[in-house]
Amino acid sequence: MHESGEDYIETIYLLKKKKGVVRSIDVANELGFSRPSVSRGVSILKENGLVIMEDDGELKLTEEGLKTAKKVYEKHTNLTKFLMLTAGVNEEIAETDACRIEHIISPETFRGIKKFVKEHKEEL
Repeated sequence: MHESGEDYIETIYLLKKKKGVVRSIDVANELGFSRPSVSRGVSILKENGLVIMEDDGELKLTEEGLKTAKKVYEKHTNLTKFLMLTAGVNEEIAETDACRIEHIISPETFRGIKKFVKEHKEEL
């Protein structure tokens, strides 16, 4: 999945947790993207079986979409914590950088970071 797809699916997941109901306009507003861009992104997610759109426009993650979103979010949160612990940056900087790193990191490196964060969680 491309970086933008991961961003969309993670945003849908987080907005669903926060608001309960998610529509394309909510995703556009959250990410600062145009409605046509989000519409195209959501269409791709639908084609890949990760999202369905109800008749009223509500976006819902499929079972596979939810699994994918949770994996992306897990990377994001662990990378954020890792950067705060190791680089000593504040949460805002760590979040921004984690969002960039989460799309390119290898599974092996991520497992090591996840292990490190788990071992040092009390330091946060």
